[in-house]
Amino acid sequence: METKYNLDESKLPTHWYNILADLPFPLAPVIHPGTGQPIGPQDLAPLFPMSLIMQEVSTERFIEIPEPVREIYRLWRPTPLFRAHRLEKALGTPARIFYKYEGVSPAGSHKPNTAVAQAYYNKQEGVKRLTTETGAGQWGSALALACNLFGLECKVYMVKASFHQKPYRRVMMETWGAKVVPSPSRDTHAGQHILEVDPESPGSLGIAISEAVEDAATREDTKYSLGSVLNHVLLHQTVVGQEAKLQMEMAGYYPDVIIGCVGGGSNFAGLSLPFMRDKIVDKKNMRFIAVEPEACPSISRGEYAYDFGDTAETTPLIKMHTLGHTFIPAAIHAGGLRYHGMAPIISALCYNKLMEARAYHQTVCFQAALEFTRTEGIIPAPEPSHAIKAVIDEALACRQSGEARTILFNLSGHGHFDMSAYDSFLAGKLEDYAYPEAKVREALARVPKVGV
Repeated sequence: METKYNLDESKLPTHWYNILADLPFPLAPVIHPGTGQPIGPQDLAPLFPMSLIMQEVSTERFIEIPEPVREIYRLWRPTPLFRAHRLEKALGTPARIFYKYEGVSPAGSHKPNTAVAQAYYNKQEGVKRLTTETGAGQWGSALALACNLFGLECKVYMVKASFHQKPYRRVMMETWGAKVVPSPSRDTHAGQHILEVDPESPGSLGIAISEAVEDAATREDTKYSLGSVLNHVLLHQTVVGQEAKLQMEMAGYYPDVIIGCVGGGSNFAGLSLPFMRDKIVDKKNMRFIAVEPEACPSISRGEYAYDFGDTAETTPLIKMHTLGHTFIPAAIHAGGLRYHGMAPIISALCYNKLMEARAYHQTVCFQAALEFTRTEGIIPAPEPSHAIKAVIDEALACRQSGEARTILFNLSGHGHFDMSAYDSFLAGKLEDYAYPEAKVREALARVPKVGV
């Protein structure tokens, strides 16, 4: 039998955990592209409410979760932790495999953890409308849900490749009242420019961000909302890891290895950062593995450098692992893992050897997802299938060595809206794609030179 570890509502976290209070190194400042100097709160005010800007730069260890946010969290939180006994048995491994399942949220992923918080703070400051981008649609779905709950308008620029691959994600967003357009679109100058250069552009998260930022910056009633990368987004996700720590105590084990897929870094950060404190402060001997696609390997093959967060160069410069802001990814099905950059916090932890990264092709990830589905019953989204592949590899290494390690990973969402991807895989039509080294070099050549 599977083992399920549930927490009651009394264990719902009261505070978010801020890793910036415990990092053993300073995080590089965000730079104004015009002056080359660190930006201040007022520089971000056209895009974000001041409460979120203050969270972005805060070094306070714990930040209280407002009660209206916790009230909505209670719709699905705390989320369950499972021990994957059937997968362990199928692999013949002595490893103990646990997974935190975030697919039980109304939007089917971890994304509402920050969407609800962001919608709340914007509502508190009188904002009427939010704009955002989305790749696979998980983030757009989450923000559409959150805006509906707080009575805000929502405009979503969805990467065109995913817009066509995942029509039911669009329908889900529209059901919650959001307006969704494929990006690049004709609705913004940034989108129009891209379409003039390449009318058949499949889009990218960098392009969609440019459109959403432009939309927000040109309307007084509108702010911009981002679903990954930024410090305050990762902060909100730490409810995942805090719950997981309590659940692992219930199980009587502590993880030796923590694994998550990474696109911008939010789901992996949410699970791992509360445990990372134990590694930094208490010197726990554990590994953290960030898993990305070979088609978009920002940590594995990118540079750790300052770069724009969007294609049109409208955002501040952030120090992160990047493939270059002009990077246009292939239209792989893991649409949420196709951003050119990585969260500064995750990037810094990888750069300082506190985390490691690996990349996989999509076909082996779908094969791993299939093995997981046929043992554990849950159909994963294409994004966490990358984490599952790494989990299986680690478990097989334990079988070879005889070590009974404890592995914890984040099953960040279900794949119920991704069945076309599974259909392609089962029909043998899914193809691997490794981003060409020449194109990586070409994109990196356009990364701005910042002497900080």
